[in-house]
Amino acid sequence: MNSKQNRYDALVRALHGDIYRYAYWLCGDKHIAEDITQETFLRAWRALDSLKDNKAAKAWLITILRRENARRFERKQFDYSDVEQDTIADKTSHSSEQLTEQYLLRRQIGKLELEYREPLLLQIIGGFSGEEIAELLDLNRNTVMTRLFRARNQLKSALENEHSNRGQANG
Repeated sequence: MNSKQNRYDALVRALHGDIYRYAYWLCGDKHIAEDITQETFLRAWRALDSLKDNKAAKAWLITILRRENARRFERKQFDYSDVEQDTIADKTSHSSEQLTEQYLLRRQIGKLELEYREPLLLQIIGGFSGEEIAELLDLNRNTVMTRLFRARNQLKSALENEHSNRGQANG
């Protein structure tokens, strides 16, 4: 039991931040992300013996997290609104220009369709390769690479439009 507890504690310490960030990007709500993260680690504790390779722990937890996120839609129907996503507090100090750029980037990523946003976030936040993302999402690797390419292009185009619109408003 002590060995299982030590293994679990190490897993939580190493991956809690990544799992929470991904949960936040999936749901866009700090409190729901905390709940989903907690439920993910609870399920991980129960199934820890099924994790044979510690190198696969991050992908394993992301899979649990995605399933837990899907379960919340099975349990309850939510009212949707056009409220902007909150930003995650960053512990470092940034200039107002950096904060504005981060806000615009987060907002534009949040506007991407889920089929493009999810692989992009798995790559950016999770650090997964195209092949690993394909396995996690149960997609063909080429499909994932196409979605990543399109997501980046859509994001680039949206940010360029945002930048040119801001420039026109200023002068």
